[in-house]
Formats: sequence, C-alpha cells, structure tokens
Amino acid sequence: MDYAERLTVPLRWWVQGVMLVASLWLALVVAVPEGLAWTVTALALAVLIGVLGGYGSPRVAIQRGTLRAGRAHIDLQHVGEVTPLDADGVRRQAGVDADARAYLLLRPYLQRGVRIDITDPADPAPYWLVSCRRPEALASALEATRAG
Repeated sequence: MDYAERLTVPLRWWVQGVMLVASLWLALVVAVPEGLAWTVTALALAVLIGVLGGYGSPRVAIQRGTLRAGRAHIDLQHVGEVTPLDADGVRRQAGVDADARAYLLLRPYLQRGVRIDITDPADPAPYWLVSCRRPEALASALEATRAG
C-alpha cells in the first residue's frame, strides 16, 4: 500500500454526541420508567455509533495501481495532474470553480484536500475532489506510484 487514510470524524464529534445521548437519558429517566429510559438511551447510542462510524468510514488509498476514494476507484493510468489544496483552494473548487460532474469526497471537518484530474475519456467526471489530512503526501504518493 502506497498511501492509506481513513477520514474518521474528530473526537469532539464523539464527545458532543455522547453528551447529547446523556442529556436524552437524563430527560427520560425522570419522565418514564427506568427500564424504558435505558432502552431508549441504548438505541440512541447505537444510532450515534452507526451514524458517526459510517460517516467517518471512507478510506483514501493507493494500492496495486488503483486509487480508491470512498466507494469510487480508478486505475492510476487514468489519473492526470494532482494538485494539493489548502482550505481556500478546496472551498473554491467545491464552490465557485466547481464542475457539477466532478466526484466529491468532502468532509467538513477536513479543511484541506486534493484535486485529481481524470484523463479517462469514458469517465464523466473531469476530476475528483477529495478531502484528506495530508494532501501533499497523497499527491506525492500518486506521482511516485504513477512514475514507478
């Protein structure tokens, strides 16, 4: 594996979610029977784990000549120019300079990312815009893997 990163949600989202579930438990425990309060709280906690775990599960990886970003994947032979972007660059690429056909894997808690131009004429997406924590490392890994 040449590069791998999971786009996990930040710790503060987990803390805030647990505090929300605890507030729900506190409201329920005084209003309904204790067993029901615990059952509803357990279900709410399971939903929280499912939602935050699922939202933070996408991986960005380069492996065996393939770039994977979430559920999408493409052979590296179809990857063109790779541009690491800072927060302002990602905001512009996702906003003012956006192309509606582009593939986006963006997370609001990751400010930086990479624009990856796609050279495959059969692919309707002109580029991928992918959030990541280390855009320079991803760009370097893509360039090194394509060159090697």
